[in-house]
Amino acid sequence: MRKPVISEVTQNDREVSFRSLRVFAEIMRTGSATAAGKQLSLSQPAVSKLVSQLEARVGFDLFYRDRGKLVPTADGTKLMQEVDLTLASLDRFNSLVRDIAGYSAGTIRVVAPPSFAEGVLPEIVSRFRDRFPGVEFSIDSRSVATARSMIAMRYVDCGFVKLPTDEKDLELSEVITSGTLCVMREDHPLANHETISPSDIGLHPLILLGAGGYWRTQVDAAFASFGLKPSVAIETHTHGSACALAGRGNGMAILNELLVRPYIQAPLVTRPFVPSITHTYAFAVSNVARPSRLTEEFKREALSFFLEQPQNNPHAKK
Repeated sequence: MRKPVISEVTQNDREVSFRSLRVFAEIMRTGSATAAGKQLSLSQPAVSKLVSQLEARVGFDLFYRDRGKLVPTADGTKLMQEVDLTLASLDRFNSLVRDIAGYSAGTIRVVAPPSFAEGVLPEIVSRFRDRFPGVEFSIDSRSVATARSMIAMRYVDCGFVKLPTDEKDLELSEVITSGTLCVMREDHPLANHETISPSDIGLHPLILLGAGGYWRTQVDAAFASFGLKPSVAIETHTHGSACALAGRGNGMAILNELLVRPYIQAPLVTRPFVPSITHTYAFAVSNVARPSRLTEEFKREALSFFLEQPQNNPHAKK
């Protein structure tokens, strides 16, 4: 359907007004319509026409003619102060538009669970800022439930959440599935096992993430399937602290394979935990409104990052 003619006229009027202001400012700066025309690559008739259009628009004379020269009127001189500010604002606006269009400016607000924000998110953000160094980030670390609510309520632009989730106000894109590892010192009695099950662990002291969460329920269920209860020596809330405690000989930690990777270094070693417990994460945005172009580009960066990871990625080719 053809757009209303009034829209086309209005757009044309805006273009003429902007060019008229440019011509007016250049004449005021150079003191000559001829010099202004050369500076703006306009002919003398074009300059005169734009000045006339601007005078007709504002309703008073901006110049008077004295022996072929354009001399500013008092009204024109007064108007020039505002024209300078207006053109400077338009220049800044156009510059910002170019920056946003080229992803060289803007802010992305991200939320993720604490261990994810500490162990995984820095790599994704760093990769993105290598490509777009002008983009700023605001990173919030919250519980899984709080992160979901912040995304749904649009307090942040996007985030990473663990599945499953019953949040109906989120648009979810699954990014990675990882397994579970036992983390211990290399001199731990079970370090020579290829895999470790609850029956292997028995009464060996454990370092586990805090009770009450879905992950802890899965660990307890795995032990229950062997008729056992985990022997918990220390409860903590982040993968980083669990690994640090294991590294000091406080016991074995059972942790998310994806999230422990940044913390595994001598004297720590890892072994797969069986039966397998998987952890699936999704990139989430609110489904109330369409995400910004910058957020969409960050999502593409995250998907690209996870495609390169060795974990069991649901998007990877087998």
